[in-house]
Amino acid sequence: MLRNVSYKNDKQEKEINNFVGKPFSLLERLKQKGIGSGKFIIIKASKEIENLLILDHNINQCNIERRPKGIIIYFRVLLETYALIIPYYKLVLFKVDSDIYTIHIDHRLLKIKVNNKKDHEFIRNVLNEKADFKI
Repeated sequence: MLRNVSYKNDKQEKEINNFVGKPFSLLERLKQKGIGSGKFIIIKASKEIENLLILDHNINQCNIERRPKGIIIYFRVLLETYALIIPYYKLVLFKVDSDIYTIHIDHRLLKIKVNNKKDHEFIRNVLNEKADFKI
């Protein structure tokens, strides 16, 4: 599910929370040593996302937020923030190269470049949570 999350919208927020769960509390964030990733460089994207990314001439970057039932990938285009909401049961994640991952949901694709060891650990944590997740 791809949404523009630039503006507060209670209906959209409720829909996202139903899809991937409510955000972790501050105490849970501290216990997990953070729930967000660093910045990843988007190398390739599916047509729908690519059409958004070509609107500006900045470096295409994204970051990932973990939620109890999935992840949210945020990226900015012009002055808008978009979110790709992915529940764990639909998440398909592959390691293509030593520092490149592909993330799939339905017909959407993101190929991202990971820069450091901490971000590799974050991706590993996402995979572990996906493996432990029970519907």
